[in-house]
Amino acid sequence: MTYDTNNIFARILRGEIPCDKVYEDSHVLAFNDIAPAAPVHVLVVPRGAYRSFDDFAQRAKAEEMQGFFAAIQKIAAMKGLAEGGYRLITNHGADASQTVHHFHVHILGGRPLGGLLAGDVSAR
Repeated sequence: MTYDTNNIFARILRGEIPCDKVYEDSHVLAFNDIAPAAPVHVLVVPRGAYRSFDDFAQRAKAEEMQGFFAAIQKIAAMKGLAEGGYRLITNHGADASQTVHHFHVHILGGRPLGGLLAGDVSAR
């Protein structure tokens, strides 16, 4: 599968579509989700053209990976989530319902989030 340069996150990265920016640096752009699933719901998008986590893990340079995950931690701290906790979600492929084929991580927090999957109380 080739990278779609017209996916919504690529267009946001190019400034063609506005976003509610939370953080940016040379490795990432982070912005509030337009349909938040929690009081804090931030999307963190690498600046590189990576389709999914697998693509990112296979092709990103060590500096990009370190910068990406350091930014996630920094954003969670900026949003006051470190003490109470937060969840990171990324989807890879059809079985995980990946809808935008540009690697991204959701940071969710600001309230108790429950089980890992809807209705799942055993995975705590």
